[in-house]
Amino acid sequence: MMPSDEPVLNYPDRRRHDIRPRMIAAEIYRGSSYGPKHPLSIPRVSLVVDMVHAMGWVDGENYLTGPVATPAQLARFHDPDYIAAVAQAERDQMLPEDMMVRYGLGKNGNPIYPEIFRRPATAAGSSIMAARLIADGGIIHHPAGGTHHGLRDRASGFCYFNDPVLGILELLDSGLDRVLYLDIDAHHGDGVQIAFADDDRVLTVSMHEEGLWPRTGTIDDVAGGMARNLPMPSGMHDDEMRYVLHEYFMPLAQKFSPQAIVLQCGCDILAEDPLSRQMLGNQAIWDVVGAMIKMAPRCLVLGGGGYNPYGVARCWSGVWAVVNEIEIPPVLTITAENILRAVKWTHSRGKQPDEKMLTSIKDPWRGGDIRDEVRTRVQRLKGYGL
Repeated sequence: MMPSDEPVLNYPDRRRHDIRPRMIAAEIYRGSSYGPKHPLSIPRVSLVVDMVHAMGWVDGENYLTGPVATPAQLARFHDPDYIAAVAQAERDQMLPEDMMVRYGLGKNGNPIYPEIFRRPATAAGSSIMAARLIADGGIIHHPAGGTHHGLRDRASGFCYFNDPVLGILELLDSGLDRVLYLDIDAHHGDGVQIAFADDDRVLTVSMHEEGLWPRTGTIDDVAGGMARNLPMPSGMHDDEMRYVLHEYFMPLAQKFSPQAIVLQCGCDILAEDPLSRQMLGNQAIWDVVGAMIKMAPRCLVLGGGGYNPYGVARCWSGVWAVVNEIEIPPVLTITAENILRAVKWTHSRGKQPDEKMLTSIKDPWRGGDIRDEVRTRVQRLKGYGL
């Protein structure tokens, strides 16, 4: 896929004047858990929804309830036999051992739990719905989305259905032929890369922590030619994220000139997350979101990883503020503060937040020197061009 001769740097009309950015969520995430000892035992989407309501940032016009995707919609990417197996697992709350092994259900961190079909199918249905809503332009924030490890015929990495893939397919079905998928989750966006490895309409870009599961996405991995991977050393901080944004993400987007951007902003890269070793604050994630939504007329901003409930709630609530150009206040409303104070987190790797995390959304800037290995990797990746 060759970019246009004159890349578009900004779209002043990226949203219809009569439609503000919209959030898609659903009540199914409230109280749904992968199990008491699982990293996803924590509340996430429900906290974000409650926080943005408590801050007065949403109303009946820009908050939408996501639908449950139908088996036919899921089959746009996933194998019908696998879809049926997930539905059977929800109905029976068990599967025969051979099916569990075949489909990765009840194995390897992908438990069988009460909403095993409806919860991921709602995330998938919401991404499909979002892609349709932004067909003529606009921004959707879908914090429950970003399940980027899901494979065509099996669950993987806590992901049962791959909602980014289904959303991108819907965008392609609408006639688009240049979609940029940018993934800043701590883990490699392997499922999305695999899905579009041979499709020159989709450029998949993943920045992830080197050495983390699934241990794929080396810097030399370009899949069928339309994948770019930036494995980062542990200890990445805000200034290094800003360096990557300005030295790589933005120039690459300018060259590709996407008609739509799907941004997976997993916040397991935050310093307080128990499943990564990065040192980022949420302002660096907001910088990426704020820059990238200006680079295409259609933007779907997803969630992703994130296993500290306080970090997730604060980060993704801030993402919503950024896409709406809302100035983030230094202090939370008392209602929003009480939402965070009511959270109970008992994970073995969890730790209680300091007072600042309970009274404000914005982290202090966590900067530092740009390490030589970071500069070297970015420059090496730039050598691949498009």
